[in-house]
Amino acid sequence: MTRSRAILLALVFSLQLTAAKKPVTVEAVVNTPRPDFGNVTWAPDGERFIANERGELSVYDVRSGKSRSVIALEELEHAAVKSPPAAVFDWTNRRVGEQDVQWFADGKRLLVAAGGDLFVVDINKGRFEPLTQTAEGERDPKLSPDNRYVSFRRGPDLFTIDVDSKVVARLTTNGSDTLLNGQLDWVYPEELDLNTAHWWSPDSRSIAYLQFDISGEPIFPQVSLLNAHGLLEPERYPKAGDPNAEVRLGVVPAAGGETKWMDLGEPRGFLLARVVWSPDSRAIMGERLNRVQNNLYLMLADPATGAAREILHEEDPRWINIQGEPEFLGKGDRFLWTSERSGFRHLYVYGIDGKLQKQLTSGDWEVTSVAGVDEDRRRVLFTSTEESPTERQLYAVSLDGTNKQRLTKGEGTHSISLAPKAGYYLDKYSSLANPTQQTLYKADGTELREYKAADRTASNEFDILPAEIVKVKASDGTLLYARMIKPAGFEAGKKYPAVVMVYGGPGFQSVRNAWQGLSWDQALAHKGFVIWQLDNRGSAGRGHQFESAIWHDMGAHELSDQKEGIQYLIAQGFVDPQRIGLYGWSYGGYMTLYTVTHAPGLIKAAIAGAPVTNWRNYDSIYTERYMGLPQDDGEGYKVSAPALSAAGLEGTKLLMIHNVEDDNVHFQNSVQMAEALEKADKQFYMLVFSQKTHGVSGPEYKQLLDETTTFFEEHLK
Repeated sequence: MTRSRAILLALVFSLQLTAAKKPVTVEAVVNTPRPDFGNVTWAPDGERFIANERGELSVYDVRSGKSRSVIALEELEHAAVKSPPAAVFDWTNRRVGEQDVQWFADGKRLLVAAGGDLFVVDINKGRFEPLTQTAEGERDPKLSPDNRYVSFRRGPDLFTIDVDSKVVARLTTNGSDTLLNGQLDWVYPEELDLNTAHWWSPDSRSIAYLQFDISGEPIFPQVSLLNAHGLLEPERYPKAGDPNAEVRLGVVPAAGGETKWMDLGEPRGFLLARVVWSPDSRAIMGERLNRVQNNLYLMLADPATGAAREILHEEDPRWINIQGEPEFLGKGDRFLWTSERSGFRHLYVYGIDGKLQKQLTSGDWEVTSVAGVDEDRRRVLFTSTEESPTERQLYAVSLDGTNKQRLTKGEGTHSISLAPKAGYYLDKYSSLANPTQQTLYKADGTELREYKAADRTASNEFDILPAEIVKVKASDGTLLYARMIKPAGFEAGKKYPAVVMVYGGPGFQSVRNAWQGLSWDQALAHKGFVIWQLDNRGSAGRGHQFESAIWHDMGAHELSDQKEGIQYLIAQGFVDPQRIGLYGWSYGGYMTLYTVTHAPGLIKAAIAGAPVTNWRNYDSIYTERYMGLPQDDGEGYKVSAPALSAAGLEGTKLLMIHNVEDDNVHFQNSVQMAEALEKADKQFYMLVFSQKTHGVSGPEYKQLLDETTTFFEEHLK
C-alpha cells in the first residue's frame, strides 16, 4: 500500500468516526452519566487514601496501586437512627463543610458520618460499630488529634464523646435558635468561605469555637407554597446595611467546663474570618475584619487567659480578599501568609512577632492556592497563574524564597491533593481539549502512575465541538480573555446568531483552560449558535487591581468590557449583530438585566437566571465588600440596580427565571424587577421553579434547558 493511499484511508476512517458521532442535545447533557472525581481522604502516613465513589468507600494503596472496597455507606445509613422531620426547612448553607470520613492515627479504622449518626469502621474487615445512635443528628464531627474523643454538634450546642466508653460530655448549654455554639450562620460560609466553627487544639485538651449571636439578623419570610396551607420557613439573612451576627471566639475544655472568651475586641461591626491553633496549643490566631473589609487584623490570643494582641495589620483602599488561612511553620515561631498587597496574591513568611522574614513569590501573577507545606524538604507547594491567567499549574518554592520550580506538566488546569508528609500528590488535570484525569506523582514531580484515566465515553459518542480561548484587547489596551465555540457545520462567510454567556462578578473566573465536556453551550452550538464568554474587569484571576475596578460601581465597568467583547466578535465577520443573545445566572443574571436596561439595541434576546436586581436585596458581607454600606453610598446602590432602570429595556425579548425559595438570591429580586417592568409597560417572560436552592437541579433541570434553548431558537433565528 502506498503512503498516500494509507493517508487517504486514515482520513476517510477519521471522517467516518466523526460523522458517526451524535450531536450534543439537551437530553445528552441531562442524561449522560458524569465520571466521579470526588475528593480523596489521605491516611496519616500519606501512603493510602480513601475514595468515596457513588457511596462506596474504597482504600487505595499508593505504592502498590491496588484498591479494594471497604464498605458501602448504605449499610451505615440503614443502621442509623432515623431523625424526625424538621418542623421547618433547615437553611444550612451549602458551603458548610463536614468531614464525613476521617482516619484514625492507627491507619486501621475510620470515623464515618452517615444517616445522622457516627460509626467506627474497621478498614480491613469492613465491619462497623455505631458510636452514636440518636434521633437528633450529630453534625460536623471531628476526631481529636489523640483519637480519644470525637467532637460534634447537636443543634446549636457542642459535645464530645469518648471513643472507647461512649460517654458524652456537653460542652455548651445555652444554644438556641438565635445563639449558635460551633454552628455557622448562613452568610459566613457563603461569603467568607468559612466552612466550620470549631477546632481541636493540637494537644487534644481544648476546643476553640465560634459563638454566633444572630438575634439581630433579620428574618427573611421564606414560604413553601406546595400544599393547601402555606408553610412559613423563616431564614436568618442579613442584607446590605443590616446587623450581622455578633461573633466571639471561645475555648472550652474537651471534657467540659467553663468557656474562656478571647478578647479580640468589640464584635459589633467586625467579622471573624479564620481561626488557627499554634502547634504547641498555647496560642490561637484569628483573622478579624472591619465590616466593609478594607482592614484586616491578625490577632494572637492566649487560650488560658483570653488576652490577645495584634501581630499583623493589612489595609486596602478598596477591599481585602480572604483566601486560605495562615499556616504555622516548624515549631510555631513563624507562619506562612498570603497577601494581595502588591496587587497580586503572593506568599510571605512572618515571625510570630509580626515581622516579615521573607517574601517567597512575586510577579504580575497570582498564587491561587497553597497545596501544603513540605517541612522535610523545607518548601511550599502552591498553584498559580504564572504560566497563564487561564491556567493553574503547581509549583514548589523553598522557604527561603529560592529554587522555585514548576512541577506539573500539560497546559490547562491542575488541582492538587497533597499527601500528609508531602511524599506524594494527586493531580486532577484537564484542559479544553482533554477530559479530566487523575495522576499520582512523587514529591519531586516524577509520575508514579495514572489513578483515573480520562473518561472519553462522552467525547467518543458525541460530537463535542472545540472551544478556543481568544485574547481581546480593550480600547484602553487591557487584555481580556474570552472563550468561543463555533457552531456545528461552521461555514466561512455565513452569518450566525450568537449567545453570550456572562457572569462577570468578583471572586470568580469563567474563562479557563479546563474541560467543559457535555454542556448546554455545546447543545446550543449544535443548534447553530456561536457561543461567546468573556471575563470582564471585576472578575477574578487577574490580580486585585483588575478585580477591584468595580468598587462602589457595579455594572458599568463590566458592561463596558462586555460590549467591547461583543464588538470584537461581530468584527470577525461570522456573527449577525442583529441576532445576539445574552444568558447569565446569579451575578450573570444581574449583568444580563443591567446590560439590557443600559445598552438598548445591543441584545435581541436575554435570559436572566436568579438575578440580583437591587444590591439592597443581597447579603451584607458580599455586598458591602464591593459597594460599601448603603447608608454611605445610597446613590451607588441606586445607579447599579436594574430594578430602578427597567424603563431602559428596549427591543429585547427578556426571560427571567427564579426558584421561589432561593436561599441565596431571594425571589423578591425577580418580583421587584417584574413590578418595575410592568409599571414601565415593558413586556417580558417569566419561568418559576419551586426549589429551595440557588440553582435548578433534578428533573426540573431538563425543563430549564428545554425552555431556555427554545427561547433562543424562537427569538434569535
